[in-house]
This record gives sequence, structure tokens and C-alpha cells, in this order.
Amino acid sequence: MTDGASGTPPLTAPRPMGSRAAREAVVLWALAFAAIVLTRAIGPISGYAKAVAAVAFLYLPGLVVWKRNEDYRDYGAHLRRWRSDLALGLGVSAAVLPLFVLGFFGFVELLQNLPGPLAGMLAPYRGAPEIALRLPDRFPAHVVDQFLVVALPEELFYRGYMQARLRDAWPGGKRFLGAQLGATFWVTQILFAVGHLGEFHPWRLGVFFPALLFGWLREKSGSIVPGTIFHALSNLTVLVLEASFFGPR
Repeated sequence: MTDGASGTPPLTAPRPMGSRAAREAVVLWALAFAAIVLTRAIGPISGYAKAVAAVAFLYLPGLVVWKRNEDYRDYGAHLRRWRSDLALGLGVSAAVLPLFVLGFFGFVELLQNLPGPLAGMLAPYRGAPEIALRLPDRFPAHVVDQFLVVALPEELFYRGYMQARLRDAWPGGKRFLGAQLGATFWVTQILFAVGHLGEFHPWRLGVFFPALLFGWLREKSGSIVPGTIFHALSNLTVLVLEASFFGPR
């Protein structure tokens, strides 16, 4: 991009660092969270909360990046190493999701033996499961939805923008399996989990645990691509398991 009058590249606004970086990230998170909560609170438009979340996650950091004339690739939104990123996302999915399926079997069995109020805090499932492999209704639409409306906007906002900006505030951390994990890593995943309380149910905080892998994939690869793949496949796995245990939805 160049200036039309002079032909010289436009100046890039300084990228705030330290506490200013953390404040910027948290303010944008609060704005996105408020938009989701407000949408859910207004009955006639409550069904559009997912769309509002996707727009907020894409628009809010996009506005900041655009105003500073930054490159979104600096926030992990790139395909520089798409083959290795694809392999990493699919490889982690292949290793983790079968274990998750086994864990889901045990979790559903546990729920049947817990008092009703406690079970209601841990999961939205009601009644005894009737296990039969089934796909949720409109499964192809769910695939598009989970990749483009859910996983991509969330990974771009949380692991792309927020994890990068909080790293500008709190650099450093211990290395674990090729990724640097410090305060930035943990705060990002906590905010991701709390952000799911726009629909207030305690069980929604459970997304903190897969978020640890989403964040690790971002630090390991420097890209949001592996995390987006694993995020979408994880959500689709949950949808298939719910349909298989409790009927299509």
C-alpha cells in the first residue's frame, strides 16, 4: 500500500507495548463480551448472538490493526507454512479427539449418578443416553458454521490478536513442548472461558481445557491455522457425540 500523492508507504502507527497493550486487549475483550451479553438479553435478537460474536471478534481487532496500518499476518493470520500447520492441526486432532470420545462415555455415565442440580451445573444433558451413532441434523451446515463462524473468528480474536497483544505486555514464560507458556498464555485462555458465560451456565467454563491446546498450538506454530482446525473438529466431535447419545438436534 502506498500514499497516492507521494508514492511512499504510509506510516505505521506505533504499537503500544507493556501495560497499554494489556489494556487495549482487555478493553476489546470487554466490548465483545458486552455485545454478546446484550444480544442474548434482548429476546427478539437473542438468536443472533453467535453472529454478533463472530462480527465482534473479526471487526474489533481488525479496526485496531487497520488504524495502525499493521499486518494481520503478525497476529498469526497467515498461510506461510500451511502444509505444516495443516499437518499439526490434524495430527493433534487425531491424537486427542479419540481420547476425548472415550472420556465423554465416562462423563455421561458419571452424570447419571450425580444429584440433578450438580449434574445440571456440569453439563446441559438431560435423561438417560441411548447410544447410536448419529449425525446432527444439517451436518454439512454445521461443518461450515464451525469452521467459518465459530472457530476462525474465535481463534483470530483470542489466540491471534489477544495472545499477541498480551505477549507485548507480558513477554517470557517457560517453554513446554516447543511453546513458550507464560502469563500471556494463561490469561488468554481464562478470558476465552469467561467469554463463554455470555450464556450463563457454569458448564460453559469447561472450554478452558481445550483452550489450553488451542493456545499451545498458536505458540508452537506461530499461526492460528492449527488451532482453528483443532477447534472446529473438536466442536464437530461434540455435536456428533451429543446426537449419538441424546438424539439429533
